[in-house]
Parts: sequence; structure tokens; C-alpha cells
Amino acid sequence: MRRNIVLARGLGADGVVIGILAPNGTVDEARTRTLVEAADGLPVTFHRAFDFTPDPHQALDTLISVGVQRVLSSGGASTARDGIPTLAALVRQAGDRLVVMAGGGVREENVAAIVADAGVREVHVRLTRLTRGGGSALRSGIKVRKALPEDEAAWEETDEARVRRFVRAVDAARAI
Repeated sequence: MRRNIVLARGLGADGVVIGILAPNGTVDEARTRTLVEAADGLPVTFHRAFDFTPDPHQALDTLISVGVQRVLSSGGASTARDGIPTLAALVRQAGDRLVVMAGGGVREENVAAIVADAGVREVHVRLTRLTRGGGSALRSGIKVRKALPEDEAAWEETDEARVRRFVRAVDAARAI
């Protein structure tokens, strides 16, 4: 992972995403610090492995102490909407030392409530639609995604209409 981060930095990446837990579920502080140091100033985000830590407040302090700039979290719940109380507490705890980004089930119909109630300023979304198609001119036998249930010829792609609804919902929330 360290070599990959150095390579990504050298190729001009805007940031990297990591997430290393110790066997007891806590943030692996030593290895995380090593990767942050390898990033050498490149912004580091800790992914939703964070949601599996036994004490999110302790985990947040660890991430701040090793220099992580952002954590992606659902507040330890199945969805960010369900984790709003924890997300809000994490946002308060982090202050301006680290960005708490809400992720997990963030959609156009709930983004305004998540932002308003949790106080997050960033969200992670996956606004896709299921697309089914016929044969492909591409070489067969290569898998670049997991097979979708019940339909090997289906894939997910970004849904422009959903993205537009999402942006409108965020804009409307800002106007309030």
C-alpha cells in the first residue's frame, strides 16, 4: 500500500483512501501513520472501515493524531441517515481538525436532512441506475465488476437525472 501511495502521488493523484484496522477492530495507528507519511502531504481519507471500530470517538482522535484529513462514515450505522446522532457528535469532536464525510445510503431524498441534522459539509454518493445491454464489442472473459444478481449482462452506471435531483436538493437545503 505504501508503494501504491508513493506511485499515486508521483502520478499526480489528488488524494488517497485507506482504512487499516487492528485485529481488535481499532484503527491500526502505526500502519496508518506510515501510509499518511508515504502520502507526504497528499490528502488522506480513511474509509468506512472506521464504522467497524468499537469506539468511534477514540478512532477519530487516532486519525487526527496521525494526520488523516477526512473520514468517510455512516456514523456506525447501516446508513448515514440512521447514523446522524453519531455523525453529528463526530463533526463536533473533529471541529476543523478533520472532515467528517457522510456516506452510506446518501440519496437525493435524504441529503438535505443528513447535512442539516449531522452538520456534515461533505457527502459521498453513488447515484446509479441498473442498465441492461446486449453483447459487447469488448473482449469477453474479463470481469471488471461483480456480477449483478440475476443478470450477467447488466451493470450500474451514473444516472444523470439522479445527479441533477441530488444537486437541486443540496441547493435547496443551502437556501434554507
